[in-house]
Amino acid sequence: MRGKDWFLALCVVVIWGVNFVVIKVGVAEIPPLMLGALRFLLVVFPAAFFVPRPKIPFRLLFLYGLTISFGQFAFLFCAIKVGMPAGLASLVLQAQAFFTLLLCAIFMQEPLRLRHFCGMLIAALGIILIARGGLSTQSLGHLSLLGFVLTLLAALCWATGNMLNKIIAREAPGSSPLGLVVWSAFLPMLAFCAASVLLEGQQQIASAILHFSWRSFFSVIYLSGASSLLGYSVWSSLMARYETWRVAPLSLLVPVVGLIAAWLLLDEKLAWIQILGALLVMLGLMVNLFLPAVRQWMHNRRAVQ
Repeated sequence: MRGKDWFLALCVVVIWGVNFVVIKVGVAEIPPLMLGALRFLLVVFPAAFFVPRPKIPFRLLFLYGLTISFGQFAFLFCAIKVGMPAGLASLVLQAQAFFTLLLCAIFMQEPLRLRHFCGMLIAALGIILIARGGLSTQSLGHLSLLGFVLTLLAALCWATGNMLNKIIAREAPGSSPLGLVVWSAFLPMLAFCAASVLLEGQQQIASAILHFSWRSFFSVIYLSGASSLLGYSVWSSLMARYETWRVAPLSLLVPVVGLIAAWLLLDEKLAWIQILGALLVMLGLMVNLFLPAVRQWMHNRRAVQ
């Protein structure tokens, strides 16, 4: 990738890493499905008045919104609400990188090479170490099975959305990434509103509105503006312009940022084994992304000599 795109990708990594702390703050005061409804309400309005609808088949727009927006965040918000620590949620959700590579290989015949498997295995070892290390405030052994499973389902929805983004880029080349984010948010906005009324009830919704604080306001603005409009616009653009293996594994850096942010802002302490795991995640990422460049550099040196 070009230097500018590297910078943009790393900005998204930081935004999405801090995102988990913001979600933890948000669901402490707002019911999770209501938080999702408010998030996508501000993604749609007022942007829909200024951003043209992309020329994308409705079925793809529907499926994209259903998976990467409604499915991912309904599962994730509920997982954090039932006790999933913010730092650990940022880690488990990155299973989407593995799911994305496998889904694109199965349904889009994208090749997987040996270095991809090696990089993923090293990163997976790092993820296991971070998970086994747990958090000093809530160890993995005390996590509810429900929270863990919900986070994995969120990762699968994100990966499915990544694959759909590749299909959209193929069937509707030149579509605006921002337009995709805004107009695909209509479905999750309506779905979250309906789910909140049916499952959380009018009493919880009214109470959250009456006690709406500056923390609630910041959470909604951050989740809609920074994480959704900015983050997913950039991410969709990168996924459309580069091979899956170049972009998807970058999300493995999100849990590193998420764990550090949770440590600094929520006092979720890092154990030494988690730091070792984070280093392995970065090593796996470098193997996946930079091994071809290293081999080419070595080949060029031998050719010169």
